[in-house]
Amino acid sequence: MKRASISNRNLLSVILLVLILWGIINVDWKDPILHPGGADTLLDFLAAAIRPELSSTFILLVIQSAWTTVTYAVAGLCLGILVGIFSATTALWVGRRDKVINRLCVSSIRIFLGFLRAVHELVWAWLFIVAFGLTPMAAILALAIPYGGMLGRVYYDTLLVAPEPPIRAIQSTGASDLKVLIHGHLPLALPDLVSYTFYRFECAIRAAAVMGFVGIGGLGMQIELSLSDLLFNEVWTLLYAMIFLVVVVDVWSSVIRKNLTK
Repeated sequence: MKRASISNRNLLSVILLVLILWGIINVDWKDPILHPGGADTLLDFLAAAIRPELSSTFILLVIQSAWTTVTYAVAGLCLGILVGIFSATTALWVGRRDKVINRLCVSSIRIFLGFLRAVHELVWAWLFIVAFGLTPMAAILALAIPYGGMLGRVYYDTLLVAPEPPIRAIQSTGASDLKVLIHGHLPLALPDLVSYTFYRFECAIRAAAVMGFVGIGGLGMQIELSLSDLLFNEVWTLLYAMIFLVVVVDVWSSVIRKNLTK
């Protein structure tokens, strides 16, 4: 079995290598990688990193745009968390004592969650812009749907692999499946659930910023406006604001996780 496993890994590695080489060979290398003047523009962009725009008027605009991006990310993620928790706990709880019903429930929910996360948030954003216009609702729903699918799948897998001894100890007291879920699976999996949720919060901030490129607002829209005018100093200020938001969320996540694991 071990030799077969090693052989399968080697075969997969060869297949991946062939695909990479095939992709490189099929690239049209005749055209230049950078368009005429592109190298100078790139150098100008990189040089602007050390002299970002710091005027009070623009900094105020950056703060307002960052706040818009964060509000979209928080609202969308909160809805996604609700979808994820409901889906994961339903799949884990419903039909737990009946294997046939449980498998049917789990399969149905996995298909549902797969559908939610199969479509990128930018595609959902375009669809909701058609329905609601350039409103916050379009951005929030565009984030909530795919993130609900991602969170639901990971929440279910995390709850499912909770340590067995504590779960069995609770079951031995005659507790119902719902109580086992609430007092067993959830507390044991909470640090990992929180850690992954904060990671998705970072992703949601970036996604909310990117959705600004379709006109919804936030940091992305300001980056697009500054890029179109070749105001690279302003672009870097906006990029630094995004980096700052992600770092804050990462530090916040670390602090909370440490407190949960004490």
